[in-house]
Amino acid sequence: MPQTPPFSAMFDSSGYNRNLYQSAEDSCGGLYYHDNNLLSGSLEALIQHLVPNVDYYPDRTYIFTFLLSSRLFMHPYELMAKVCHLCVEHQRLSDPDSDKVMNQIRKIAPKILQLLTEWTETFPYDFRDERMMRNLKDLAHRIASGEETYRKNVQQMMQSLIRKLATLSQYEEVLAKISSTSTDRLTVLKTKPQSIQRDIITVCSDPYTLAQQLTHIELERLNYIGPEEFVQAFVQKDPLDNDKSCYSERKKTRNLEAYVEWFNRLSYLVATEICMPVKKKHRARMIEYFIDVARECFNIGNFNSLMAIISGMNMSPVSRLKKTWAKVKTAKFDILEHQMDPSSNFYNYRTALRGAAQRSLTAHSSREKIVIPFFSLLIKDIYFLNEGCANRLPNGHVNFEKFWELAKQVSEFMTWKQVECPFEKDRKILQYLLTVPVFSEDALYLASYESEGPENHIEKDRWKSLRSSLLGRA
Repeated sequence: MPQTPPFSAMFDSSGYNRNLYQSAEDSCGGLYYHDNNLLSGSLEALIQHLVPNVDYYPDRTYIFTFLLSSRLFMHPYELMAKVCHLCVEHQRLSDPDSDKVMNQIRKIAPKILQLLTEWTETFPYDFRDERMMRNLKDLAHRIASGEETYRKNVQQMMQSLIRKLATLSQYEEVLAKISSTSTDRLTVLKTKPQSIQRDIITVCSDPYTLAQQLTHIELERLNYIGPEEFVQAFVQKDPLDNDKSCYSERKKTRNLEAYVEWFNRLSYLVATEICMPVKKKHRARMIEYFIDVARECFNIGNFNSLMAIISGMNMSPVSRLKKTWAKVKTAKFDILEHQMDPSSNFYNYRTALRGAAQRSLTAHSSREKIVIPFFSLLIKDIYFLNEGCANRLPNGHVNFEKFWELAKQVSEFMTWKQVECPFEKDRKILQYLLTVPVFSEDALYLASYESEGPENHIEKDRWKSLRSSLLGRA
């Protein structure tokens, strides 16, 4: 069975040319190059360039880049239909000699199978579309009608794809179940106060263990994000496409959105755990506990959990607890805040991320391979790359230079998300992190005011309003 190489081997510094506006004199079949780097081309020429023939197989970097970026111009189903048509055309010869035809089919079949394998392995979610699956099966059937080896390879490819899609469906069912059972903590406290007598420290007293369990959740959720979701989040109608409906109407970014929701949940969980305790010393202890968790997340390379924890501790209901913070040794927290300082476009964080990425490349253990980026910033970077460069050049050609850069960023993420978590799972801790009720923003403010009273008229008015609306008290 053909196997695709790791993503880390796909892009290097020479994968694209940064001199976007230099003249590109070399052209070949509607594709324009500069210093042997593909700069632009018509959409049809780029599709032709994707499809193998007897003497040609596209570079894997090109396959990934075009399959990723083409959805800015057409639905994957439309691309699949064109690819199938071209593959069938390439199997035909005008020469009536049947032996020559069979010889050509034998030469091109493994290349077509390799292309389909790369597509189904890297973008399996495309094939949740019944039309995509139908075209895939039709083309696979043509290949399998040849030699026995092809039949076995096609069967392996299809079985692997079906397993991936089944696993995705199970994961989405779990997410839906967690979402449907989520309850506001204040509601639970009012109806069943005895059901939430535990806090995070009673469930997991060791901050290092909690950091490891957070890393489990991060890597699992990262693993289900398809590379195409980064592009589909920003898809808009192609200005040269006058007839077809906009693909953004059908875009699917559920796994990406679920990961962002997890970040928000973790931030609110941190704030809830800090605001819950009645006694000041217990709140201070909880803050110091989360500082230690955050520091271990930094050491692991789990920057997303790190930033979620810092965000939770910087929420207004927490940061206003001045008497509580006065009891906290904040030196370690100050260092962490410095590392994630947003100034200079997150320069300190980006430096730390590069260090973690370099460590991952030369890792001798699974733990050293972990790189979990601050996800919202990654999304922001890809968004500004997409917005900052046109998809098409003035002559109507596809701006492929932009898509080299886009694919480079996404492929690095693809490498990171495939890392296996080396830490042992603790299901009790994971269950708590994923399902324990958390306070809403209003409930957090109310708990904060109850712990340390309002300091001005604005806070006093808000406190009275919250007590009335949330507790039914005057």
